[in-house]
Amino acid sequence: MEKERVTAVYLIETPYALERAAEVIAGEQSTGTFTAVPGETDQLKERHGARIEQIVELPPVSAPTLPGSKTPLGHDGLYRRGEVTISFPLHNFGPSIPNLMSAIAGNLFELQELSGLRLVDLELPEAFAARYPGPKFGITGTRELTGVYDRPIIGTIVKPSIGLPMADLQQMIMDVSAAGLDFIKDDELNANGTYAPLAQRVSAVMDAINRAADATGKKIMYAFNITGDIDEMERGHELVVKAGGNCVMVSIMSVGLAGLAHLSKYSEVPIHGHRNQWGMMTRCPMLGFAFPAYQKLCRLAGADHLHVNGLDSKFYESNSSVVSSIRACLKPMYGGYGTMPVVSSAQWAGTAPATYEATGTVDVMHLAGGGILAHPGGAAAGFASMKQGWEAAVQGIPLAEYASRHPELQQAIAKYGKG
Repeated sequence: MEKERVTAVYLIETPYALERAAEVIAGEQSTGTFTAVPGETDQLKERHGARIEQIVELPPVSAPTLPGSKTPLGHDGLYRRGEVTISFPLHNFGPSIPNLMSAIAGNLFELQELSGLRLVDLELPEAFAARYPGPKFGITGTRELTGVYDRPIIGTIVKPSIGLPMADLQQMIMDVSAAGLDFIKDDELNANGTYAPLAQRVSAVMDAINRAADATGKKIMYAFNITGDIDEMERGHELVVKAGGNCVMVSIMSVGLAGLAHLSKYSEVPIHGHRNQWGMMTRCPMLGFAFPAYQKLCRLAGADHLHVNGLDSKFYESNSSVVSSIRACLKPMYGGYGTMPVVSSAQWAGTAPATYEATGTVDVMHLAGGGILAHPGGAAAGFASMKQGWEAAVQGIPLAEYASRHPELQQAIAKYGKG
């Protein structure tokens, strides 16, 4: 651990020289402060100081992205941008996600010398793998539990998001189970509300799942939203497992990475990681985190599934960014740590070809709410259309051509878009 280092890559914007801004970041996040102090010896700085590894200059801009930056005397009006790579001695904080965050994403975001700062990549030494075993199930375990091996896992979301009476929820579970769906999840808004306490929901949903499984021979995977305080999550997990459930879900930014890691220690079922609130961390291109960096922390903490948005979704994110997120999740960490990307938001059969063409993989979970439940032929036809969309994609057959032989896909194209 003495020689191991964490490497962080930042996109920065500054009215100062890039070298000056990088020095401020490295000092603030390790041994330095705004002025020299007794005890900050050369030996101490050598052992504990953050180190500037590389600076790549990018074109400057004429106005600051973020408010609050100060300009140096004689400022020329330019705000310089660059990619700055800084490494931190691991022994400063140890293989601890919470303390790592304080080092790589702490007060540096408040520095006046910066008018923009974004963590774009992160490399973590093997010591983190020894401390955090990562996903217990991941892609392989999720496929084993669902029995789906040669295509994406296709699922939906409980809609309406909140407010559905228990009897209606049970009927929905029966319907989507009869339709053959692989997966269904609670909405992130529905965790443990007084109108539908988790214990009551688990009992009702598992009753419906078991009755449907008796009839169809297939047990759908249901991700129960157990987001809550640490003790609430533990009780929620126990409820789900005792009832025979096969998946739990948490809003990662609500429970925190430490909360996710704690859940992963004892979880007996896959953890479905929802990334709601992520937009506030990433929507400004010169602030926060890039997903390829953040997803490494989520995987380290044990997320078996991880939301990445979807192509042509209802959200602001570009298709290229979504594709980058999918690829990032599938890139091995420490030789494994496989997390299944969850593609969702305004998805339907017609988004399958573009997703496959851009990523070249079927190792995704493809969720469609209205794209399945609002299909003109019902949920079974919606599910069939999703499978057909992926069949066309993998076989390289134009969607419209494949739809001419598959009425469910043809109906989907007529309702949701063009082939």
